[in-house]
Amino acid sequence: MSNETQHSTDCLIIGSGAAGLTLALSIADKANVIILSKSALKEGSTLYAQGGIAAVFDENDSIESHVQDTLIAGGLLCNEEAVIHTASHAKSSMQWLIDQGVPFDQVTGPDGLSKYHLTREGGHSHRRILHAADATGKAVQTTLLDRVKAHPNIRLFERFNALDLVTSEKVSLTETAKKVHGAYVWNRNEERVEVVHAKFITLATGGASKVYQYTSNPDIASGDGIAMAWRAGCRVANMEFNQFHPTSLYHEKAQNFLISEAMRGEGAKLRRPDGTCFMPDFDERGELAPRDIVARAIDFEMKRLGADCMYLDITHKDEQFILEHFPTIYAACLKVGIDITKEQIPVVPAAHYTCGGVMTDLTGKTDIDNLFAIGEVAYTGLHGANRMASNSLLECIVFAQGAAQQILLNLDNPHQDVTIPNWDESLVTSSAEDILISHNWHELRLLMWDYVGIVRSDRRLKKALKRIELIKQETDEFYSSFRVSNNLLELRNLVQVAQLIVTSALSRKESRGLHYTIDYPNTLPSSTPTVLIP
Repeated sequence: MSNETQHSTDCLIIGSGAAGLTLALSIADKANVIILSKSALKEGSTLYAQGGIAAVFDENDSIESHVQDTLIAGGLLCNEEAVIHTASHAKSSMQWLIDQGVPFDQVTGPDGLSKYHLTREGGHSHRRILHAADATGKAVQTTLLDRVKAHPNIRLFERFNALDLVTSEKVSLTETAKKVHGAYVWNRNEERVEVVHAKFITLATGGASKVYQYTSNPDIASGDGIAMAWRAGCRVANMEFNQFHPTSLYHEKAQNFLISEAMRGEGAKLRRPDGTCFMPDFDERGELAPRDIVARAIDFEMKRLGADCMYLDITHKDEQFILEHFPTIYAACLKVGIDITKEQIPVVPAAHYTCGGVMTDLTGKTDIDNLFAIGEVAYTGLHGANRMASNSLLECIVFAQGAAQQILLNLDNPHQDVTIPNWDESLVTSSAEDILISHNWHELRLLMWDYVGIVRSDRRLKKALKRIELIKQETDEFYSSFRVSNNLLELRNLVQVAQLIVTSALSRKESRGLHYTIDYPNTLPSSTPTVLIP
């Protein structure tokens, strides 16, 4: 490992999921790239995405229909321009993935020709989900990662956390517009802070669902990009809209395992412990209602009955069909002693997706020059008040390609080299109080689950905000007094994101999409996104 603490590149990409890898591959023939991965390279939400990617491949389907379904699922709070842009670029983006070698499932048609197998998920009016069995994210991640590793212009920094962005102000530059010039990064392998100088920086850090006690997300989803962008001066929007996936496997030996919505798309039924179906009591679309409705229905039934979970039942389907379509889910459930061909699956909702994030335009540009945000970290306007299934990996690819075009367009523009000083650790000490960090981490996540969860009230939100502000104060004191550590960095970001979520939730005086409050149960006739300005 080199002793170099200052690095330089054309583009620093923070995050190694679908968005970050797509951007890297789209610019690397003409630019030098560093990809920062805070854990193992393949670890991230993309890897665990089971369902698939939405795109119009069926002659009976249309881009207009994809747009309408997205607007309706988004509680009519989507930016229509962003929805049209995404749906219009969906097929070409999927073709790009196919060209990279992603093995989407195919079937043989009546004419003897093979075509892509399309499945259907909640909120979609047609079959338009391309998938690789029930492990689409894994297929995308491993395919793109292999391509990235083979590219000579891409350097991979594994186990590196970004601490903060270095903007004009930080290096005392008086530029007409605020620009990003680099970032401080924590090298976990060497336990030291290093500097990366970059002409362009892209946040592709994923979401912030780790702010909740129960989540389908991997440990790294701690809202780092959102917190860093906010501290640097970027606006964030719609942070109150946290999607809770309705069906996470409920078992003491299974952590963070999702039961794909595609299973309900293929006919699985949700049942109470007594075996009766309940979704028709909540929505005429039954199991295929959008996620916010299904999650609230499960939450309601669990609370009403005092039950630990509800059950998802696909046992009425042929065993061969189940094994063919859901091999990953079958294997994971069997591991904990549940045979899904014969037994119902115990399920509970879990925090799953951050619909809000750093505000960007249709090319991923943020409020700061040369800083982009793509994927779940960004607020593009695509998801509105609720993300429709299988639009998320799509957003990663479409917006990564848009950002790539912008970066390549401006790559040769004059760029001022600035001196970024090394990180100063002379006034800090090693902490002997790791127990306090760990306690605050657990308290914050439980607090968010209990007070800022699927059903909210002003009273709970105000109580949460008060406690979050205290935890934030303690964390800031820690950060200024002690050496950097992984847990401290993540706690600092999670507390910031929690504050943004609660502030946004308190400002919305209605129930819409994923934000449901007992104080304002009705939806207002018209509404706008919640925008917070640093």
